[in-house]
Amino acid sequence: MRRLLITGAAGGLGGILREGLAGYAEVLRLSDVAEMEPARAGEEVVPCDLADREAVIDLVKDCDGIVHLGGISIEAAFDDLLSANLLGTYNLYEAARQAGGPRVLFASSNHAIGFHKRTERLDDSSTQRPDSLYGLTKCYGEALASYYYDKFAVESVCVRIGSCFPEPKDRRMLSTWLSPRDFVSMVRAVFDAPVTGHLILYGVSANRETWWNNDHAAFLGWTPQDSSEIFRAAVEAKFPPEDKNDAATIYQGGGFAARGHFED
Repeated sequence: MRRLLITGAAGGLGGILREGLAGYAEVLRLSDVAEMEPARAGEEVVPCDLADREAVIDLVKDCDGIVHLGGISIEAAFDDLLSANLLGTYNLYEAARQAGGPRVLFASSNHAIGFHKRTERLDDSSTQRPDSLYGLTKCYGEALASYYYDKFAVESVCVRIGSCFPEPKDRRMLSTWLSPRDFVSMVRAVFDAPVTGHLILYGVSANRETWWNNDHAAFLGWTPQDSSEIFRAAVEAKFPPEDKNDAATIYQGGGFAARGHFED
């Protein structure tokens, strides 16, 4: 790959990819509205507000692939999400269409399906059940990706990311954890694949307990190597058992699904 664009490159996931994908493409084009470290060898740092359509069109030019991490990654007021997550994602896909259709990895979220119960096993055919306004914006992004593939042949892999941190932060994350190493290998697999079409992929490591099934995406050749099991004893010793009657325990979205948890 000649040039790979990463939006939201100043964030936590962007930082993981900046390190993990060094050398994967001839040039990593790193973009965010937040301040970033200066470009290193093999990098371009291009600040951009995703709500600025003309700027996004320029940002996407000459890119062979796009990892779209940009936007607000927590629950927020609708007006804030409108600009960052809805308009910004539309601008990104429209720019990709105008640029000839580079493949897009869209960072969706488990919060797009967060009102499914933990007793359910989900795959790519499972219905969207957003647990928050934030999750709702990810449903929109998945639908936008589907539209741009069906109408304009822009390929997308929409990754419903679980919880990507160096280690699980609570008992729920024993099921949703995605290791940084598995995240990087997943991104490589997405862009190495000869074809993806429009694909829903769950971003989760090979944990003992998980609610998500990626059998439909086996053609990518991605096999996560890590498991949250090595952290289980420490996590269970640190955090008390979850309340089985709490919505945060009943539903896959955790605290996002708890009524009033993110309300003003």
